[in-house]
Amino acid sequence: MAKERFVEVYSQGLTNVEKIIVDTETGVNYILASSALTVGCGMSVLVDQDGKPVVTPME
Repeated sequence: MAKERFVEVYSQGLTNVEKIIVDTETGVNYILASSALTVGCGMSVLVDQDGKPVVTPME
């Protein structure tokens, strides 16, 4: 079975939802936010305090 490209590593909230998604090929972290799952959502690269992408080391 092929490894999934994107995995959810963190989730918070039921109505106001925030999730962190990691690209398993690059290690880049993304934040997905929604005020209600039926209204829509937004996704962006998660950055550190210096504005650089947060990268999770991949094995």
